[in-house]
Amino acid sequence: MKTIVVIGGGFAGVYAARALERKLRRRKDVEILLFCRENYTVFQPMLAEVISGTIGITDVVSPLRRMLHRTHVHVREVESIDIENKTISVAAGFRPHAHVIHYDHLVIAPGTVTDFRGLPGLPEHALPFKNLADALELRSRVIRALEEADVEGDDPELRRQLLTFVVAGGGFSGVEVVAELNDFVRHVAKLYRRIDPKEIRVVLVHAQERILPEMKAKLGAFAQRILRKRGVELMLGYRLQAATGESAVLAGPDGSVTVPTKTLVSTIPASPHPLIDSLTLSKTKNGRLAVDGTLRVSGHDNVWALGDCASVPTKDGSPCPPTAQHATRQAQLVADNIAATLAERPLREFDFKGLGKMGSLGRRNAVAEIFGISISGFLAWFLWRTIYLAKMPGWGRRIKVATSWTLDLFLEPELVELRLGGAGGAIHEHFEPGQTVFNEGELGDRVYILLAGRAEVVRRRSEGTDLVDQLLATLGPGECFGEMALLESAPRNATVRCLDAMTVLSIPKREFGLLAANVPGLRASFEQVTARRAGLLQ
Repeated sequence: MKTIVVIGGGFAGVYAARALERKLRRRKDVEILLFCRENYTVFQPMLAEVISGTIGITDVVSPLRRMLHRTHVHVREVESIDIENKTISVAAGFRPHAHVIHYDHLVIAPGTVTDFRGLPGLPEHALPFKNLADALELRSRVIRALEEADVEGDDPELRRQLLTFVVAGGGFSGVEVVAELNDFVRHVAKLYRRIDPKEIRVVLVHAQERILPEMKAKLGAFAQRILRKRGVELMLGYRLQAATGESAVLAGPDGSVTVPTKTLVSTIPASPHPLIDSLTLSKTKNGRLAVDGTLRVSGHDNVWALGDCASVPTKDGSPCPPTAQHATRQAQLVADNIAATLAERPLREFDFKGLGKMGSLGRRNAVAEIFGISISGFLAWFLWRTIYLAKMPGWGRRIKVATSWTLDLFLEPELVELRLGGAGGAIHEHFEPGQTVFNEGELGDRVYILLAGRAEVVRRRSEGTDLVDQLLATLGPGECFGEMALLESAPRNATVRCLDAMTVLSIPKREFGLLAANVPGLRASFEQVTARRAGLLQ
C-alpha cells in the first residue's frame, strides 16, 4: 500500500487531496491522508464579508469530509517531519501518545502564518485576519467597542480609542477588511443613541505610496478615491511599528505617530509556517521551499510543495504569486505528477500565467484586472461576486451565499456580539514610554508582573493650589504591582506609568484570587509586599 500524506487545509492542500482522489480513483493500493488544524476549509476571498454579516458565519467554510470522500482527514497539527525516515510526527489528541505516520509521497502545503516577531505589542494587542475565528473575533470586537462607547460618556480619550478602528496592510486582504469594517460600523452606528457618526474614525495604514500595489496604478487610485469618499482615512507611507492596548504606533516619514485605538487589525506580515522553518530542505531567501517546475522539492523525488509555502517558478523564472487560482492549479499538477511517478511516466512542469485579479471595495464597488483589461465600479463588483460564487465548492454553499446576498439588499445587518473566547486568563501586555497602566482611584481589576522594561509609581499630592506627582518607587523586571487594590478590595492608591517600553504579565482579578487562595504561601508573599509598599505610600 502506497501512502500519500498531504499537509495543509487551505486551497493548495485540500485541492491537492481532491485532485489525487480523482486521479487515483481506480487504484486500490494508494491511501491518501490529509492533516490540517480544522475540519473545514475557508473560502478566503469572502472571509471579509463575515465582519459585516453579509453572508452567514458558516457559509464561508466547507466541511472537508463533504469535499473529500476517499481521503482520510486527520484534524491534527503536524509537529515535525523526518525526511530521511519518511515519517511525520503528529500532535497528540485526547491521549498523549506518540502518533507517527510513514509516507511514500509527501505534499507540503501548510500556507503562511501572520508573524508578529520583532514587533512589540502586536502578539498581545493586534488581531490577525487569516481564518474564520479571526473574522468572528474582529466582528465581536467592533460591536463590543460600539457598545462600550455608547456607555462611556465621561472619558473623551477612551471614546476616541473605542471609536477608532485601524487596519494595517494595503494589499487585497487589508483593503477588503477595511471596506467591510467601515461600511458595517458606519451603518450600525445610527442604532446607538450616544454615538455621533462623526466620532467614528476608520484608518488604513500602508507602507507604500498607494494601496493595492498588485494591480495597475489607476485601479489603486480608484480604490483610494472610493475608500476616502466613504470616510476611510488612508495613512500612506506609514508602517505599523508597535502596539499597546490603547494605541497603534506607526513609523512614518516624519517619525513615529501614535493612533489611539482599541481595535487594531494587522493583515501583515505573513511568513512561512513554522513547520517550514524547522525543515532542512532547500529554501529561498524569503524562507519558502525551493521547488522545480514539477513542484518537487529540490533534491527529493518524493517530497512536493505548493501554495504560499513554496517558491514555484514560472516559465520566465519569476516565482508564482500566492493566489488561490495559482494554488488550485498547482494542486492539480501535483496530483498529475504523483500519479505519473507511480506509473513511471514523464512529469509535467507548471505553466499558468493567471487569469486576473479582483478586490472588493464593499457596497457594490470593486476593482478587477481580467485578461489584462482593467474594470472598476459596479461592473467589477458584479464580476467579483459572480466569479467567486461559481468557484465556491458545492452547490449548497453557493445557494446559501446567493440567498444571503439577496436578503442583504432588503434586511438590516445583524448586530449580535458573540463572545466565544470566554473570560480569558493571564495575558501579555505591552506598554510604550509615557503610557499609564492604571490611575490612582480606579477600581482594581488586574495584578501585573513586570517582565521587561521599567515603570514608575506616583501619587498625586497638593502643593499649595497645585497638584503634583510624587514619585514613590521605580519598578524593574521581576517586580509586581497592582496587588494592593485586589487584596484589600479597595481603589488603586497610586498611578503606575511606563518609563521604558515594557512587557507585563497581566492576571485578571478572578484568576489572581484563585491563585492567592489555593497556592500555599502566595497570598502571604503578596501581603508582605503590600505591607512594605503601604509604608512607602503613607
